[in-house]
Amino acid sequence: MKFSTTQILLFIGERRTQRNIRSLVKFIGILLGLIVLYSVLFHFIMMHEGQRHSWVTGFYWVLTVMSTLGFGDITFESDLGRVFSIVVLVTGVVFLLILLPFTIIQFFYAPWVEAQAAARTPREVVADARGHVILTDYNPVTTALIRRLDKAGVPYVLIVPDFEEASKHHDMGLRVMFGPLDSPETYRLARAETAGLVAATNDDVVNTNVSFLVRRVSPNVPIVATASGPTAATILSHAGATRVLQLGSMMGRSLARCMVGGDAMTHVVGRWDELLIAEANTHRTPLVGKSLRENRMSELGVSVIGLWQRGEYKHATPDSVVEEHTILVLAGSAEQFTNYDEGFAIYNVSTKPVLILGGGRVGSSAARALSERGVDWRIVDLDPDCVPPGEQGILGDVRDPEILDRAGLRDAPAVLVTTHDDSLNIYLTIYCRSVREDIQIISRATLEQNTDTLHSAGADFVHSYASMGSNSILNQIHGDRIATVTEGFDIFRMTVPKTLGGKTLAECGVRERTGCTIVAVRDHGGSILINPPRRRRSRPGVRSCSRARTSRRPSSRPSSETERCAW
Repeated sequence: MKFSTTQILLFIGERRTQRNIRSLVKFIGILLGLIVLYSVLFHFIMMHEGQRHSWVTGFYWVLTVMSTLGFGDITFESDLGRVFSIVVLVTGVVFLLILLPFTIIQFFYAPWVEAQAAARTPREVVADARGHVILTDYNPVTTALIRRLDKAGVPYVLIVPDFEEASKHHDMGLRVMFGPLDSPETYRLARAETAGLVAATNDDVVNTNVSFLVRRVSPNVPIVATASGPTAATILSHAGATRVLQLGSMMGRSLARCMVGGDAMTHVVGRWDELLIAEANTHRTPLVGKSLRENRMSELGVSVIGLWQRGEYKHATPDSVVEEHTILVLAGSAEQFTNYDEGFAIYNVSTKPVLILGGGRVGSSAARALSERGVDWRIVDLDPDCVPPGEQGILGDVRDPEILDRAGLRDAPAVLVTTHDDSLNIYLTIYCRSVREDIQIISRATLEQNTDTLHSAGADFVHSYASMGSNSILNQIHGDRIATVTEGFDIFRMTVPKTLGGKTLAECGVRERTGCTIVAVRDHGGSILINPPRRRRSRPGVRSCSRARTSRRPSSRPSSETERCAW
């Protein structure tokens, strides 16, 4: 009964419903007026024919004729009476069989169904909510973020301004709240003052409005907003955003960091204090064909923690064999990487430009990052506004083989596929791999579920836009505890649990139990030990920096994923 009362109150309280009720009253008034008029005329025509009937009979005849029942027990004998019967019949068909059902369905039945759904869809968050995350849009980034929040046990609410969309998301099992994004009352009802974070992931204009309104409701709640460029980032900061993420720029730089084609030196792809994570190409080096034990990698001053082979990651063991297209994942300090580079700087040297397919925000950001590294590049795009002037810009369709040949695909050490269309990225990856077996292919995926497909198509590295954005937002809750090196390959820090206190790193069995590798240990004094020996004993409470890998392939999935590696 309480649920029905709520529906009725929501239904009657809407302005549209009140307007519809007034329209229905007018319609019924016109209909009753016609019935009275036809009843009076019925009596006059019957008296003209010499028949007499009661007023009740007159109403009875009009209703039977208008409703097309036509019992035939009362009839006219003159042509005037028959013409009058036709007029009453046609009027009844129009009013009772057409206009009345349409009015009830359009003005009352459909709004009533909406009111039922509105009663099910929340319009506010419970009063005692604390530490929840407020989301303002449902897109690939927030879809991935919701999965991570559920896994981490962090409550959230998705504000949806469109009623039908809110009802649909609610039926999908999402924690939604119906309300306009341009009203401060929405954020009061969402309990922004006690929220742990507000994530604004709409366009720049909407994000600015959201940040400004939320800041009016709560001066202290952290606000993370996405921006398309530096100008929008500045405006969002003035509007009240605590942290502004330029995801396009971040994605471009992330893709550029993965580019190791062209030489055999180390390229840093992740940094955490003094700890560096780098990747090194082994193509055309003396390392190929030998195991890590035979190559005496420990004598090179770095620790090999993993190997990439055509997009498939494998944990490094002394018996791991370095193949022709293997890329080593290394952990060490800047000094250790310098020592490694001194031994391999002469191998696999290429001065050919890197090819970037797609010159949007991601492609342009990747080009700037490559320029900072001193790497030459060429951008191919069909949009003149996305193509830089001079020889570094190639105007043309990235799907045209002649355009790609003119851009230097057959000589480039690496190709970065940066378009926002995952289907096109898969197509380009397959084509580039069919043309060049030895080229390094780095691709962007908008949706997380397409990363496996891109790897299968031949990409060496894939970065998901949704994964990068969701991890960046999630880090604002965890305090930058997780750093994503590449898709599925994360670095995170945690305190050594008491159950592992006093054990050596070998006795802990971290890799066997969780699929993680300890790459550095920070003691209570603040000093960090990179690549600690396996004989070193751990102490409870010491901060350790660990690496976790979540497999993309179900057949090789480790026992735990990144979030489950905390004992």
